[in-house]
Amino acid sequence: MLEVQIKKRYDGFTLDVTFASSADIVVLMGPSGSGKTQTLRAVAGAVRPDSGSIVLDGAPLFEARSRLDLPPQARRVGYVPQHYALFPHLDVAANVAYGLKEARSSETQDRIRSMILTVGLTGMERRRPHELSGGQQQRVALARALILNPRILLLDEPFAALDAPIRDALRGELIDLQRRLGFRALLVTHDPDDIRLGGQCFHFEHGRVVAPDRSVRQRSPFIHP
Repeated sequence: MLEVQIKKRYDGFTLDVTFASSADIVVLMGPSGSGKTQTLRAVAGAVRPDSGSIVLDGAPLFEARSRLDLPPQARRVGYVPQHYALFPHLDVAANVAYGLKEARSSETQDRIRSMILTVGLTGMERRRPHELSGGQQQRVALARALILNPRILLLDEPFAALDAPIRDALRGELIDLQRRLGFRALLVTHDPDDIRLGGQCFHFEHGRVVAPDRSVRQRSPFIHP
């Protein structure tokens, strides 16, 4: 269960958000500037709210009243930014391994190879980001986040920079990957087609959740029988 109840004041804008969900994939939907990404960054630990709390599976990540604010590395969350933030001087394998301790050990190398296989990039281990398509870059970013075994995966507009056919294919791949690995995800989007990825969707406007949460548990059109 992810429980978010936070308030953060900016110049000319106030983020005042409350929602809770136990869905495998939760979607935050709304126009640009509505507070979705700031909410995602608060869960990640990159933004400190002025008040409220963030609780994951009963364990607080942030609690203003007790002044608890776990640093990002202690929250065990995976973060995939909108433009993936891959290191251009590192190849696929090194990008995936970034953040792992003892990356050169045989056990860790096996984990890296397994994760690269899982996201469908076997044979591309030595390619640099500029040698990859947008969809392949996204798979590297997903693998880099998932190899750390996060408690929840945070995705900021994961398909926004991709062409429509690639978006549809990668939506299906994300759902399939989630089912195989069993991770949970919190996804930010302004694209209505992404709503069908989630078990639950919360609609944002002007820094608030403005519509009742929508359950979207029907069969996804991105998965083929």
